[in-house]
Amino acid sequence: MKVLEHLKTLPKVEGLVPIYISPHSGEFSGENIRLGSRGDSYYEYLIKVWLHRGISRDSNLTYLYEMYIEAMKGVRNLLVRKSIPNELVFIGELPFGPKGAFSPKMDHLVCFLPGTLALGSTKGITKEKAMKDHMLTSEDLENLKLAEDLAKTCFEMYSVTSTGLAPEIAYFHVEGFSEGGLDGGNKSSEYVNDIIIKPADRHNLLRPETVESLFVLYRITEDSKYREWGWQIFEAFEKYTKVDSGGYSSLDDVTKIPPQRRDKMETFFLGETLKYLYLLFGESTIMPLDKFVFNTEAHPFPIKGTFKRE
Repeated sequence: MKVLEHLKTLPKVEGLVPIYISPHSGEFSGENIRLGSRGDSYYEYLIKVWLHRGISRDSNLTYLYEMYIEAMKGVRNLLVRKSIPNELVFIGELPFGPKGAFSPKMDHLVCFLPGTLALGSTKGITKEKAMKDHMLTSEDLENLKLAEDLAKTCFEMYSVTSTGLAPEIAYFHVEGFSEGGLDGGNKSSEYVNDIIIKPADRHNLLRPETVESLFVLYRITEDSKYREWGWQIFEAFEKYTKVDSGGYSSLDDVTKIPPQRRDKMETFFLGETLKYLYLLFGESTIMPLDKFVFNTEAHPFPIKGTFKRE
């Protein structure tokens, strides 16, 4: 909490922050702004720490919600773009700050954001209930729409490859940035010309971010398409990453069939990816999102005030 209180005092760019901070001065260093590696959990925890502490029960923490809202406005204003020709909504980067060139690069890690946006919009209850109780502001509705648009993009990062598994990093075809179509892509996908996957970025580490967002969006919107997308991803994991003798393996290149395996399974595949898939297909009474907050490692924390000690 002391770190968050300190971060509150630092200058930001429309709520966005560089990915590095000096442990000596306590000031941000560099200008690289992104929601991928090294940047993601800052934005995730603004809303999740506030939710975990019981929302309005702790008025001293309203600054976290305000920082989150400001940051999401900054995301919409500075980082959101649409690809061509099919207008997939994606989050890019500002490697040299707001005055530098925009990069149409999106890490798979950024796919945490649809779930976080949805969670911040309804505070964990269903969209239907939130609408019925007039709980959603125009800001909430805008963030929820962005959440759904980004979830589709994250899913298409899977469906556009020949294995049906996403690369570690994707680039998007925008005006002034194109490296041709995707070699080894799924030619039946209508988005094969929107997404560019460079050779060095074609590995898959069994990451959880997309299925995490599908789980949260299914719980909040109750739209069955999120389960359908999750099942397609699960089947691709089963087909291409499952090892006969036990376990699952990361892949070198998701655009090649059969893909080369790395003989390595990150622990987050069991701890997060499969956990979120289990929850996606389980009953909504398991770990309800208005009573539990999942940290960035998928550990559920009871929301303050929702459980009584015996």
